[in-house]
Amino acid sequence: MVHDLIQRLKTEYSDELFEQLYRLYADRAIRTAAAVTGSSASAADVVQETFIRVYRNLGSYDLSRPFEPWFNRILYNECNRYLKKHAKMVPSEISEERDLPAESDTYEFDRHGEVYELVQRLDDPHRIPVILKYLNDVAEKDIADMMELNVNTVKSRLFKARKKLKEWMLQNRGGNQHGT
Repeated sequence: MVHDLIQRLKTEYSDELFEQLYRLYADRAIRTAAAVTGSSASAADVVQETFIRVYRNLGSYDLSRPFEPWFNRILYNECNRYLKKHAKMVPSEISEERDLPAESDTYEFDRHGEVYELVQRLDDPHRIPVILKYLNDVAEKDIADMMELNVNTVKSRLFKARKKLKEWMLQNRGGNQHGT
């Protein structure tokens, strides 16, 4: 289905066809971008830029390859651009966007809870693979391609992230690894 849609878009672009593509990937892209950037509003901007880049580069997309990893790579690059651009900004004391749930936040389950907060504490090299694998069910090989890493590096980062998350969860509960 996606392959046929992409093929049609490459030969006979129309707004309706591109809208179909958008509907297929937008929700998952927003969820990913929100988890990576930490903000639903930022995620919307990142996803908008992602689809602009998809539109501009669709002509160079190789139909013999799967679309989803190509799309995810663009999304990942846009998330990185956003994070780099906003890393120099001084955060305000209270950021309504980050600290208060939005009225229309359909991914509220992602933004609350102990595990989500702990995942957000991880550094980017560990947090991003965790988000991609466990929130979006992206295969380790695809994560490696997106992040331009070896698959074993991704597996190692996931292992270390899970270990760190477990350690933090045990600390929050006042116990240790042996349950005491």
